[in-house]
Amino acid sequence: QVQLVESGGGLVQAGGSLRLSCTFSGTGFGIFSMGWYRQAPGKQRELVALVTGGRITNYADSVKGRFTISRDNAKNTVYLQMNSLKPEDTAVYYCNAHLRLDYWGQGTQVTVSS
Repeated sequence: QVQLVESGGGLVQAGGSLRLSCTFSGTGFGIFSMGWYRQAPGKQRELVALVTGGRITNYADSVKGRFTISRDNAKNTVYLQMNSLKPEDTAVYYCNAHLRLDYWGQGTQVTVSS
């Protein structure tokens, strides 16, 4: 059974930074693709960034150059470093683990004030 717990959300001014963490409980973390998604009020959930087991990364165009996803397989943790935050980055951020099935965390709120 896989469980994901996110942390690191909060309120930040535009231009600021936050780092989200997602801790994976279960086995086989290293072979899962790990991703961060977000959902703003009234909008669909969208992919922000992902990193495969082979450490290949992919980013939404809207965050390229500002966000960095990384994983520490020794700590079963995936991170999302968010810099130069904008008000439009405000959303609930969800951690996802994918290996044939999808597993989701409970989400963490990120609010960027202008």
